[in-house]
Amino acid sequence: MSTGEPDYDRLLRSNLERVFNERNAARRTAAVAELSGADPVMFESANVVRGQSAIVDAAGQLLAQFGADFAFVPIGHAVGHHGLARLSWQAGPRTGPVAVTGTDVAEIVDSRIARLWVLLNPTA
Repeated sequence: MSTGEPDYDRLLRSNLERVFNERNAARRTAAVAELSGADPVMFESANVVRGQSAIVDAAGQLLAQFGADFAFVPIGHAVGHHGLARLSWQAGPRTGPVAVTGTDVAEIVDSRIARLWVLLNPTA
């Protein structure tokens, strides 16, 4: 039985892998175009990023800042309903240690990310 809900896990995992782990700008651009609405907004703790190209650039800058071995890894499965979903993740060098953990919370409209809140967990 179909609930009419999008596949929240696939969508948020794809966003993490194909946007925030993708170092190739052309592939990152294609992923944002596929996964996001026409005018997405990403809310970070100190910044608001508006539009597909700005999100592509912000992800690229983040990857450049942390180096080639840095990656985001999902923790568990994304859950959601009625257009709201969340996915927890951790990030750091692929061989460890974990540098940061957080959660992406997304508003989903027409099976695409309309708004994304990036929530960082406090460090110990």
